[in-house]
Parts: sequence; C-alpha cells; structure tokens
Amino acid sequence: MEALGVSSVEHLKALSTLLSTQQDDDGDDEDCKNVAACAGLGPGHIGPPPKRDKEVSTVYGKKDSKDIWSEEEVGEGSQYDDPTDPRPPPEYEVILKQSLGTEDLFLGLNRKDPSSMCCDAMLVKIKLPETEATDVVLDVKEKFLDLRTPKYKLGLHLPHPIHSQGGKAQFFSERGELEVTLPMKRPMDFINMQ
Repeated sequence: MEALGVSSVEHLKALSTLLSTQQDDDGDDEDCKNVAACAGLGPGHIGPPPKRDKEVSTVYGKKDSKDIWSEEEVGEGSQYDDPTDPRPPPEYEVILKQSLGTEDLFLGLNRKDPSSMCCDAMLVKIKLPETEATDVVLDVKEKFLDLRTPKYKLGLHLPHPIHSQGGKAQFFSERGELEVTLPMKRPMDFINMQ
C-alpha cells in the first residue's frame, strides 16, 4: 500500500499525535485512555484555539442617529399598515400560472416542471362581496399589493417579485370577485431554463 501513496495505520496515528492539542507524556500511540475526551474531538479541534473577539459587526450595529431601523430592514408595504383601521381583510387566493403547450405537456421539450420556478404569472383572486368596481382602489408594487374598498382593506406581501406595470385586473360583479394577473420577474431564467 505504501507504493500506491496510501498511508498506513501507523502513519495516520503519528499524524494524529502531531496534530492533537493534548500532549501524552507516556508517548503511547495506542487508543485513547479517556474515551469520552477523544470522542468529543473533531476537525475543528486541529490547530490553536480560535480567538474570541468581542467586536460587534457593523451590519447590525446602530448608527449615530436615533433611528431604530434602517430603510433596508423595513419591509416594502409597511407604510400601508394602519392598526387603527377597522376594515377586515377580504378572502383571497394566490395562484401561480404557467403557459404550457403540447410540447411541454406530452414531450417535455422545454424542461418545465410544476415548481414555482417555471411559473410565468401570478393570479390573485380576491373576494369582495357587496362591492362595486368603482369603489376598488388597487396599488401594485414589485413585492406588495394594496387593495382598499369602503368595506375591506388588504395589504398582501407577494411571494415572488412581479412586473408592477405589466399586470391586469378584472372585476366580476356577478361573483363579487377581483382577479389580478401579475407577470413574474424571472431574473435567472437565462440560467435556469437552459
């Protein structure tokens, strides 16, 4: 085995004694006498012990101002939250949509699967009973949907970023339902779909 470059058991034991932090006075290369101490050792115990600095990282450290949060820490759409507003949120459902052809369904040529990574659009169905289409105020941002009516208020954080200018909304007065279709931003499609 030595000729093949593979270490023998004796070489591994010698290497283990060189790298261990504990010094054995008797020079014995046999098994550890204190099995519990040897079992607790791992690759992290090789070398000198790490230094513990008490420095606070600058990412979460406060600046000189009296701000509690930075703008990066505040979620999008938090300006629409109003705890004093008594309007309840309406029932809603978020559905992810794919555009499939027969080559996708039967042959699998475009490598699409049922995961959310392959979805093209997001459909948000919002039930608004006893509401007119003229009463609905809808504001859509990249990751937030804000809907307000005289009876309901909905601030919805979207699960994926969307193109806010490319969406469309349709109100069905006979069902009392608003359907908002939003095309999803897929910045990594050129990598994922190859």
